[in-house]
Amino acid sequence: MSRIRNSHISRLPYSPETLGRVEIDCPDELVAGSMATIRVTYTAGKFGIDDQGSIRILFRFASDSGRPQFERPNAPNFVTMSASNGATLVSEYHPRGGFRPWFKAIRINVMKHFLAEGDRISVILGDKSQGSAGWRVQSLREPTFEVRVQADPFGAVVYGDVAGGKQIRIVPGEPALWKLVLPTLVGVDEPFRLSIRAEDRCGNPTTHTHGRFRLAPSLPIAGLPEWIDASPASHPMVFEGLKVQLTGDLRIALADENKQTRAVSNPLRAIRTPSRRHYWGDFHAQSEETIGTNTARDYFLFARDRAFSDFVGHQGNDFQITTAFWNELNELYREFNAPGRFVTVPGYEYSPVTALGGDRNIFFFEEGRPIRRSSHALVEDVSDIDTDCNHVNELFQALRAGGENALAFAHVGGRYADLRAGHDGTIEKSVEVHSSWGTFEWILFDAFDLGHRVGVVCNSDDHKGRPGASHPGASMFGAYGGLTCLAASELSREAIWDCLKRRRHYGTTGERLLLDVRATFDVAAERFEDDPKLGATVSAPVTEAMMGDIVRTSAERARISVSVAASSPIERIDLRCGEKTVEVFRPYAKTELGRRIRVIWEGAEYRGRGRMTSWDGHLEFSGNSIESFEPINFWHLEKELRRAGASRLEWESVTTGNFAGADITLEAADAGTLAISTPHVKASLAVQDIGYEDTSFEAGGLWRRIRVFRLPDGNPHLACAFERDLPIAPQGDTPVHVRVTLENGHQAWSSPIYLFH
Repeated sequence: MSRIRNSHISRLPYSPETLGRVEIDCPDELVAGSMATIRVTYTAGKFGIDDQGSIRILFRFASDSGRPQFERPNAPNFVTMSASNGATLVSEYHPRGGFRPWFKAIRINVMKHFLAEGDRISVILGDKSQGSAGWRVQSLREPTFEVRVQADPFGAVVYGDVAGGKQIRIVPGEPALWKLVLPTLVGVDEPFRLSIRAEDRCGNPTTHTHGRFRLAPSLPIAGLPEWIDASPASHPMVFEGLKVQLTGDLRIALADENKQTRAVSNPLRAIRTPSRRHYWGDFHAQSEETIGTNTARDYFLFARDRAFSDFVGHQGNDFQITTAFWNELNELYREFNAPGRFVTVPGYEYSPVTALGGDRNIFFFEEGRPIRRSSHALVEDVSDIDTDCNHVNELFQALRAGGENALAFAHVGGRYADLRAGHDGTIEKSVEVHSSWGTFEWILFDAFDLGHRVGVVCNSDDHKGRPGASHPGASMFGAYGGLTCLAASELSREAIWDCLKRRRHYGTTGERLLLDVRATFDVAAERFEDDPKLGATVSAPVTEAMMGDIVRTSAERARISVSVAASSPIERIDLRCGEKTVEVFRPYAKTELGRRIRVIWEGAEYRGRGRMTSWDGHLEFSGNSIESFEPINFWHLEKELRRAGASRLEWESVTTGNFAGADITLEAADAGTLAISTPHVKASLAVQDIGYEDTSFEAGGLWRRIRVFRLPDGNPHLACAFERDLPIAPQGDTPVHVRVTLENGHQAWSSPIYLFH
């Protein structure tokens, strides 16, 4: 006997006017991160709202507005509601109570009564009547912010949009931070540019700039004005055609009229005849057409004109990219691609479930290539569903069979790339170890375990309309978005493609710094154009290799040279062979240590979506007191490090594989005891036992721990270089690479040099 199945209706088949109308009462313009009150009034339509029916107020996934709460009337983000006919309303907030990309939902259930046509529900987001400061506006600028309202009049848990609504302009606030951006490597007397932007406290570029500022270079520069006048019309400021006449590391300081330094640029290293230049960009983020914010056109404009990127990719989730949007993206790639100025890299994010391989970033050398999706989960037109590649190995096979000139990165986002499920070394050349989702060195170590030869990239996976300058805001993104630096011969797709194939690049957590890692040999070595494990390839004799190179040598040892220049003091450099740390290099000696200590918490719960770890806690000194302190990697607007007495600090903090912490200067160098209390570590140690090496307290999870160590009172080391002799393993690979950690909390990773016999 056959069974009759009712078809599932995903949305109501009625016009918005039939389901009701909404009015949004608030200013047309709100400042990002500010406190506000928004009144939402829903008027029931033809069907009213039945007993146990509901309405829901939806916000985009990328929005990081304050989390609604209904119990504490004198606390931020307090929400109240009432029905005009006195019906009982029961409210609840669901972070995933809507649908992609409108994930976040306040659901208001009508109970013990019903609404008839014309009855109203009034909702106040940020009701200040009982002492609340209001509702915190999202941290990201957006000219078309929406509060979307849907109704379920029948109590069937099936919704439809209602009529009305309003678009609100979310605008940047006052300047809180200045950024000066220089190229990283130029030749003497070679023209370059200085780009300057101001950012509000949420990381949005802002034009609310006023005042006169002095530019102070560390080396003589031709064409640089001494004074600049900042105004809304002048922002951002770009100075072209500058030249430096001397070799060395150039930094430019920006000071106000009171001689207070407001910012220092990233370093520019000037040498006589560079064979390569360093180009910075963000391969991986997305716009509102998938799950991000602001339009794809705005995306490219921001990367070029606000983030000052040299190149950019766009990586929308494949299962949400319609054919029309794919065509639009390809037109934008063509329009914005300008060799020598700004280069676009076509592509998309391949997003299968983790069991079928997990996320990969797919890139093409040219526009107009077919998109092979992991699924049609959110693409209603299924006319091309037969081109789907549900498993990552199916995708790699299709790319090879189709003759596509394609490359891939393994990515860790909500879902993570599983290299054990699939990998193709001819296509997948690198792994992404950092993004706004956190830090994921384990994916590089997975590649080593599997014998893969991959490079390292860092990108943002930005969802907030800020590719290339991706502040994480106040949501589940726990880290500042990364950047990739390419060591390329020129700024063109051809040079970028060659660079990616050879893995000649490094990644950072968003800070622009110079990193150079080389290996030299006492006897001639053989450098391969491609991985010889993958088939026949050409090679050439060399006595030196750079990051990303694959080299066979008869030498038993290699001389490794490391050079770093940054705008923040260098805390440490980890020299590694594969997963093993061979040496922790610090640019200062033990004899330089002073009264300054660092307490760092780091790690994640596990590899997947729920990786975020809460470290809310405190520390306290007995027998000593805190002279001063600074937070490290506190990005979230509602999480802070604060003093709670002369000897106590308290905080709310999260990590997602990255780290955060406190930099503390004590009144006395060696007196007393430090006690730390967090959900994962409760520990104490004598201050006199805090030294040059880390004291670690392990906390399970994925590399979850607290580390405590001592620093000099002042660290002047903005640049350093060192050399070490390292043995080459008799069997298998010796992957040599470094991780750089700066005092401001930023990090960088070099692509490995793969040495073997």
